[in-house]
Amino acid sequence: METRFELIVPPDAAKMRLEDYLLDEFAAVSKMYLRELVKSERCEVNGRYENVGYRLRPNDLVEIWMDETRGTAMRPEKLNLDILFEDAEIAVVNKPAGMLVHPSHRENRGTLLNGLVWHFNEQASIDVRTKTVRPGLIHRLDKQTSGLLVVAKTARAHRIVSGHFMKKRVEKRYLALVEGIVSDDEGVIDAPIGRFAELKHWSVKEDGKHSRSHFWVRDRRADTTLLELEPVTGRTNQLRIHCELIGHPIVGDVKRGGRNVPRLYLHAVKLAFPHPTTNRNMRFESEPKFPLLTGCAR
Repeated sequence: METRFELIVPPDAAKMRLEDYLLDEFAAVSKMYLRELVKSERCEVNGRYENVGYRLRPNDLVEIWMDETRGTAMRPEKLNLDILFEDAEIAVVNKPAGMLVHPSHRENRGTLLNGLVWHFNEQASIDVRTKTVRPGLIHRLDKQTSGLLVVAKTARAHRIVSGHFMKKRVEKRYLALVEGIVSDDEGVIDAPIGRFAELKHWSVKEDGKHSRSHFWVRDRRADTTLLELEPVTGRTNQLRIHCELIGHPIVGDVKRGGRNVPRLYLHAVKLAFPHPTTNRNMRFESEPKFPLLTGCAR
């Protein structure tokens, strides 16, 4: 059953995008659902249907109809999170391997966002109109990839730091243990990546999007090589796909030829970006906790 909400835009929300204003007002409701409401004309501003980018003015009347039961899968959970930095705008988290970043249709508990909702708000349940801090994902890591993530705590910070990513003002480095001995000390992997819909699989694809990765050898072992990787572009599964392409799949990436071990040996080790308010360059490092491979079969 839908409920009608009526909001009067305060002076301090002037020039905010409609989407950002709704995200602040309905912190427990998913962004996708709010966008759907606006696009399906379930939201009016001064009696007119506007798009999500509409710039609000003081005393605008916003009316929105929503099903409160749909809410969001971002339910708060008290989880043991490794938070390296936090202020009023952002948080930098060291995600463990095996943790999903955000809820999905199959998994809506135990994710990083579930834990951050609890941490930021310290409460067990959230009403759709409760003023809460809403974790905003700016970038993602695969479930089996560990390492550094920056999360926004305000719509403004999300917009600014997302802009830094788009303008290539963010430095990201990974460490990966790959199969075999990589002969070149460093190199560039340049190959387009796309999705094969019938296989539901991402791989090198002739008509895919341009994808580029840099690598540097950090250590050579008996039958593996430790690489430092920089994804110049940010395609789905890019580092996994590019390592497979050069004949050295990441250890633990069984589908692409890596040996079967308990985790994927890929870790986001370095992250640097300008702070959304001070513009000061923030730099973070996190050493991987790769278990020993002794006794693991190929």
